[in-house]
Amino acid sequence: MATREPADLLERLDLKEYEATALSHLLTAGRTTAPDIAEATGIPKARVYGVLDSLADLGYIKVFPGRPKEYQPKSPAEILERVKENRRQEYERRCREVEDLREEFLAEFRPRYEQADEDTSPTAELFYVVDVGEPSESETRTLYADAEERVNVITNSFAYFDAVEPAFADAADRVDVDVLFLHPTHLPEAKRETQADIVDRIAAEYPEVGIRFSEERLPWRGTFADPSASYDSGKAIFLVEERDVPNHKRQAAITENGSFVAGMQRYFDLVWDHESLAEYPG
Repeated sequence: MATREPADLLERLDLKEYEATALSHLLTAGRTTAPDIAEATGIPKARVYGVLDSLADLGYIKVFPGRPKEYQPKSPAEILERVKENRRQEYERRCREVEDLREEFLAEFRPRYEQADEDTSPTAELFYVVDVGEPSESETRTLYADAEERVNVITNSFAYFDAVEPAFADAADRVDVDVLFLHPTHLPEAKRETQADIVDRIAAEYPEVGIRFSEERLPWRGTFADPSASYDSGKAIFLVEERDVPNHKRQAAITENGSFVAGMQRYFDLVWDHESLAEYPG
């Protein structure tokens, strides 16, 4: 495994070069002064105080008044927690900014979009596609966040659960969520172990979520939300079973066609009620 400079590792936390250099030195040297940091790291003396003020504002170091001031790093664990908190606050700030823009944005662009759609799209597309991986996981998270009544998941082992868990957890708090797994006898050993771990986590942390295991192979897998018996709502993301095609070469389909989503719901309910087991068959 290639070695990595400590400052390079800190830059992955969105620190600028001098900030990462100063914090790396502090984590090695402990409590010290700005002139000592500048001398040890090569950060210009005219810049070092601004760099340290920035680290203090981010919550990564402590500042002790005196002549001269002294600076002490917080523990690595505290720094990581602060990084998460800073990013959460930044995310919430950006969300507020977007919400503040909503009324003006929709008033300006919705009529344009609807007119363009009328002019150029005489027929509605059944679905569009995204690459499997981060694009499909992002769409899945959005689907969880937008769900208003129910979410159903059809999956082999739910190997991507870590990537969508925060959104999954939010949905489980608001709407009905059911997960239909493939029976582990149809899975290779590695995927059986992954499935068992995910099942245990969901059962322990989200007891309100329904879990069953399909006794037959699943021709497709994915997530869908808010189907309607009147075929006028719902959204789904899914991919068909292609055993010899690696995920990085695959695409997932996304549909907002109410009839299609309702059909997926009927398939799900039939398997859930008549071709699945409630107990983990391990």
